Amino acid sequence: MAKLERSLGVLTVFSISTGAMISSGLFVLPALAFQRSGPAVVLAYFLAALFVVPAMLSKIELATAMPRSGGDYFFINRSLGPLFGTFSGFAAWLSLALKSAFALVGIGVFLSPLVGEVSPMTVKLIAICCTVIFTVLNLFSTRESGRFQVILVAGLLALLAAYIGYGFNHIDVRRFAPFNPHGWAGIFSTIGIIFVSFGGLTKIASVAEEIKDPVKTIPKGMIASFLVVTVFYIFTVFITTGVLEASVFSSTLRPISDGASQIAGRAGFYALAIAAMLAFISTGNAGLLAASRNPLAMARDNLLPKSISKVSLRLKTPVVSILLTSLFMIVCIVFLDLENLVKVASTMKLLLFAFVNISVILMRESRIVSYKPTFRSPLYPWIQVVGTLFYIFLIVKMGVLPLVLTGAFFLLSLIWYFIYSRSRDQRDSALIRIVERVTSKEIRSTKLTGELREILVERDDIVEDRFDGIIKNADIFDLTGKKSADELFGLLASTWSAQFEVTKDEILALLKERESESTTVIHEGLAIPHIVVDGKSQFDIAVVRSLPGIDFGPRHEPVHTVFALIGSKDERNFHLQCLMAIAQIVKNTDFLKNWKRADGIDDLRNIILLSERVRKGNL
Repeated sequence: MAKLERSLGVLTVFSISTGAMISSGLFVLPALAFQRSGPAVVLAYFLAALFVVPAMLSKIELATAMPRSGGDYFFINRSLGPLFGTFSGFAAWLSLALKSAFALVGIGVFLSPLVGEVSPMTVKLIAICCTVIFTVLNLFSTRESGRFQVILVAGLLALLAAYIGYGFNHIDVRRFAPFNPHGWAGIFSTIGIIFVSFGGLTKIASVAEEIKDPVKTIPKGMIASFLVVTVFYIFTVFITTGVLEASVFSSTLRPISDGASQIAGRAGFYALAIAAMLAFISTGNAGLLAASRNPLAMARDNLLPKSISKVSLRLKTPVVSILLTSLFMIVCIVFLDLENLVKVASTMKLLLFAFVNISVILMRESRIVSYKPTFRSPLYPWIQVVGTLFYIFLIVKMGVLPLVLTGAFFLLSLIWYFIYSRSRDQRDSALIRIVERVTSKEIRSTKLTGELREILVERDDIVEDRFDGIIKNADIFDLTGKKSADELFGLLASTWSAQFEVTKDEILALLKERESESTTVIHEGLAIPHIVVDGKSQFDIAVVRSLPGIDFGPRHEPVHTVFALIGSKDERNFHLQCLMAIAQIVKNTDFLKNWKRADGIDDLRNIILLSERVRKGNL
């Protein structure tokens, strides 16, 4: 099966996130925001940026732990389960595709002043042509689509930087008084309007599987994008407030372009109109790129027909998913009232933000040992709780119609889940793992733990060696009740006698003899019994955990961890390499904590397999 190509670097990640944010939220929306808050619109943009931080930090954590296509869908499915995953997958896809289509139609607002009056049908045709171009780019190469995005964003930021730089000399400070004419109620209502302008920041999580070195690239790209866009938003709005009369600012459809005309005449107006179109185009391209990964991820999980998950062997792109998303965008452009639907998309985006925050809490509290993000959200869980409450507050403020339509959409997703998805998707979730912690061990599932382990192996480019192969098949025992060393040796002898051409009594004698020569307790709580048997090319490891402890005599503390080794003489070198590997594993900072709280044998196995150590290749 073909895999997606990891081809996106830090600059591309930055450009996708940045291009996805800067569109109508900067070039159109400030006028509506100014109506509600006056010059305090600058403060409203700053506060809106702060409120996106919880979702950003949560997505960075989840994306570094699970760099897989689908973003919100994948995180929510693995934390809350396939029912919410079905809704989130459709919601994320619909939200991204609708907003991308809306951005492309928005080009018409800035095209008319440049070329004369343009009919609505002409605007739609231009939007469709853009969609087709982006489709071809995304079909043939994610890397080329990313490069195109870098060029668009570079041009956009250069024009905005010029606007800000020249604008400082044209500010009239009297236009900032009174600063907050509508009070804090006006500021908070403005935040609700402009907050979704920052929603594009987290689109990059949808293509995490195609990012080079995601554990470093995703945090760098997203945080850099957030800081840069926040600075550009605040200073652009600040300049516009200072150069435009209040009556003009609150009534125009092109506030930034009109501000540029006050600074540099018609040339300034045209330059910022071009910048606006670059912004809308970059949003459309980034949206198609990100949105198309949701059907791909859902099809992989059998929530959509499997054919949608097809990845081209030659192009390394999800052909069917891209074409499906492109077709949906074109249908929206031609037939639908995008302005009202985008309000529904914004409501669903806020709901997804809330779910993502909840996902972080569930993943952490599930104590899944293979959940190992390289970036951990600070101030956990308070920042997630506050963020979730704020997003719910904004959802309520969106009005009745978006809530009703979102509810209807959830109902349709529910019907799809029970008719199509429920019998096909048998995946585990973090929520189930939390419930299982208070249930019988016999009914616990290990699917999610194993899946996350495989993701980490791919994420960290781990080339598994012979030690990994042995541990994958090793006998692992989780003992209850306090045991003696003799009882441990009896268990090991019984286990190995069935595998090696050596009797149980002979193995037991060797273990006791080795212990009498020099204790195998090499560290507090850790023992490594190891023996040599006759034969060739024979080697095995058995692992034991005993929370109550194994008694190795009065001179030692109870042993909680045992790595027992058996091998023939010709495996001496590998025997020593295994001892070195075990030493590195148990020295890991979190090894003992994770070992003690692991929920069963599969968790114990994954702790060993995922511990940091130097690998020796396939020996």
